[in-house]
Amino acid sequence: MTEQSTSIEILEVGPRDGLQNEPDIISTEHKLGLINRMIDAGSRRLEVASFVHPKRVPQMADAEEVIAGLQDRNDVSYIGLCLNKRGVLRGLATREGNKRGIDEAGCVIVASDTFGQKNQGQTIEQGIKENRDMIRFAKAEGLKAQVTISAAFGCPFEGEVKPETVLQIAEEMAEEEPLEIALADTIGVGVPAQVEDLFSRLREILPDHISMRAHFHDTRNTGIGNAWAAVQAGVRTLDSSLGGLGGCPFAPNATGNIATEDLINLLNRSGVQHGLDLRKAIDTNQWFAGIMDRQLPSLVARAEA
Repeated sequence: MTEQSTSIEILEVGPRDGLQNEPDIISTEHKLGLINRMIDAGSRRLEVASFVHPKRVPQMADAEEVIAGLQDRNDVSYIGLCLNKRGVLRGLATREGNKRGIDEAGCVIVASDTFGQKNQGQTIEQGIKENRDMIRFAKAEGLKAQVTISAAFGCPFEGEVKPETVLQIAEEMAEEEPLEIALADTIGVGVPAQVEDLFSRLREILPDHISMRAHFHDTRNTGIGNAWAAVQAGVRTLDSSLGGLGGCPFAPNATGNIATEDLINLLNRSGVQHGLDLRKAIDTNQWFAGIMDRQLPSLVARAEA
């Protein structure tokens, strides 16, 4: 266990990961409304879109329109998810002609051959090569680049993912000097003991200038506990989704991300600073529940409505 931080960054992934699996298309206007309300609640780093083929993820078909409508703020960083070099090119195009565009290319590699082929048509070996090229290219063109290792705690098709596999991928990615390396529990199978162990081992192999980030899904009701275990292991950035929305189109039965409201509550009551306003997040939850025409999964938002 490492010394616990008194300050954690919350990265809001609701506009992308939270919505990508929704069957009913959310309008560009409402996506921007969600983004702007979360910025008003204190979010300063947000994953706003993904550059994927619209036939594979129809919800993200308006990625460029969403990005064109973003507030131009120096205190906010916008992330576009990129699964391959074509995605990085699309991300760079959002910055042409003095447009704000995205600030970060969020690269992704899957720690499973089967899931990687279903998710983005890549084996682990192919994903390592592609992500090396993506990080190098994005940085050369003036974009910040970070990378997420998905299915780091388990694969929906292959089952257990060995920690050694994840750490080997992380070592390869670290050679390209990304801004940070994230581990994602894409199917929500991890438990706190695994989380603390794997992030502690990751911390040992990363240079100090490459940060760690954690991304948890709450499929088996362990997400918030896993988030705290990650903090205990030295993670300084946690992903969450407004309302606990989310899921992966290519991971059967995977449910939502940990809820931003639940994470705020955890950190508030643990004396950890993060910069977000719980009441404003709950108000955003209630507004977006009206858009979705259903109650959102966040337990804290229900308890404190």
